[in-house]
Amino acid sequence: MIRKSVLLPTACLLPTVVLLLSTALAATPFTTGAPAANAPYRNAALPVDARVNDLLLHMTLDEKIGQMTQAERGAVRDLNDMAVFGIGSVLSGGGSGPADNTPQGWAAMVDAFQVAALRSRLGIPMLYGADAVHGHNNVPGATLFPHNIGLGAAGDPDLARRIGRATAEEMTGTGVRWNFSPCLCVARDVRWGRTYESFGETPALPVALSTIIDGYQGAGGLAQPGAVLATAKHYLGDGGTTFGSSTTDTYLLDQGDTRLSEAELRRVHLPPFRAAVARNVGSVMVSFSGWNGTKLHGDRYLITDVLKKELGFTGLVISDWAGVDQIPGGYPVAVRTAINAGIDMVMVPNDYVRFVDTLSAEVRAGRVPMSRIDDAVTRILRQKFRLGLFERPMTDASFQRTFGSPEHRALAREAVQKSLVLLRNDGVLPLRPGARLFVAGQSADDVGRQSGGWTLTWQGQNGPVPGGTSLLAGLRQLSEAGGGSVTYARAAQPGQARDADVGLVVVGETPYAEGKGDRASLALNAEDTANIRTVCADGPCVVVTVSGRPLILPDTPMNAVVAAWLPGSEGAGVADVLYGRAPFTGRLPVSWPRRDDQLPLNADTRPYDPLFPAGFGLITRP
Repeated sequence: MIRKSVLLPTACLLPTVVLLLSTALAATPFTTGAPAANAPYRNAALPVDARVNDLLLHMTLDEKIGQMTQAERGAVRDLNDMAVFGIGSVLSGGGSGPADNTPQGWAAMVDAFQVAALRSRLGIPMLYGADAVHGHNNVPGATLFPHNIGLGAAGDPDLARRIGRATAEEMTGTGVRWNFSPCLCVARDVRWGRTYESFGETPALPVALSTIIDGYQGAGGLAQPGAVLATAKHYLGDGGTTFGSSTTDTYLLDQGDTRLSEAELRRVHLPPFRAAVARNVGSVMVSFSGWNGTKLHGDRYLITDVLKKELGFTGLVISDWAGVDQIPGGYPVAVRTAINAGIDMVMVPNDYVRFVDTLSAEVRAGRVPMSRIDDAVTRILRQKFRLGLFERPMTDASFQRTFGSPEHRALAREAVQKSLVLLRNDGVLPLRPGARLFVAGQSADDVGRQSGGWTLTWQGQNGPVPGGTSLLAGLRQLSEAGGGSVTYARAAQPGQARDADVGLVVVGETPYAEGKGDRASLALNAEDTANIRTVCADGPCVVVTVSGRPLILPDTPMNAVVAAWLPGSEGAGVADVLYGRAPFTGRLPVSWPRRDDQLPLNADTRPYDPLFPAGFGLITRP
């Protein structure tokens, strides 16, 4: 393949570069050989499919393969490559962002990639993507909503829709128009490290809460201001893998094999994707996992026959991060198998030159038909036209005013209030406004822990999160307003809570993401267990779990138990409900086990003897 450099500046992503390149773009015609300025695909008045069909006629094989390529921002060697290879999409992996990690810095970075892409012969805009899975979580200061398991506990479709809209607005202000969310997985084994990305253990919850797609993509269509392309993931069955079946790293469940009959796969795992397609979701991401020994990335039956033909999905199918590489047989075999199976765009993410050259060779050798390439590119271009990228390719900076706004933080606080599940209460809750509290636990005053994975970095991290409020800070605010007091110690000492009216212990997990969070045991760590035993021995006590899944509780008597999940940046929402300013309304989206040896445990399987069943939750009045 011969690639002609267009001599753009190197990958300096400063605003000044964007300005200079934008000016040059406006003044300089496209490279010789470009279609006329009045080519039908440039006419916004024409129907989307007419524009797609016209543009496809102008494209060479190399340009089509470029559109099927998604590169990670840090792997793009030079901005020139955006035009030289015609790269169709760029993404930020978890924690990957510009040196100026602000909304303005993101906008400058994305716009620099966009200007470079527009210098290609056909002027096709690129589409920038990121995992904004509980708010625009890569960017410091973003509003961080409860993870999906908390939204599953809230069970409020309208709340999910509003969260989708708020997230889309904060993304739009940074130039990111493609969200790799929502995860519509059905988590069947809570030892899975992605349990918190699931709305629940049965398909009913992700079906109901697929309304978040409407929030992302907008009621008025993708071309409306503030809309982003949503992604239903991970197709199909990633929440049903068999324990110990993963061959990735030290993972136990994630990226493993889902060993089910087709009837069971369809009953449990397919309904959320059927609902997503009905909502006109723009993209679907294929799962790393396998089904009965075949990796999903190479499963033509499930991708083409079921998703595209049976369900009628007309959007684009995107691979997961280097997921194509996991298909056995060597790289050329993996690439042709994945494309022929129905994957339209490949998240490479690093060596895009190898991918482009490999797919080109496979097509020229007749092992991947041109009809498959044309179908893939049609699906990609359709979404770009729907988004209005050809008319408005640059960042809409007006949405930067919504970033971490008071309105969005109020929405997140509402979501936290509705997500809490009251599992046990002998009358100690709600707390009296003037009560003297003793609070213990490492998760009480740590916004990083309460936000979980996919927060600033892929795995998340302990410690402060810009703009976030910890549970302890929320308790102090309400206590002071009511004339009470709060004393805190990370590790409680015997007798320390005796002078308090109520002892409150906050226990939980260190942040993790994906298979890094797979665990054989869900027992509390030694420090959390010691805090419960010490504080509860001194008098009335409340235990609050801050975690991405149920945890095995010790047999120590506890007056009240509250599941707070991973509430995100607005920890004060937890305090609101503990003090009775908002009612407990949440219900368990997953079964809560008594012991590790019960797992996996689901309400529709037998035997079934949970500590608390799925759907359980004590309801209080405000």
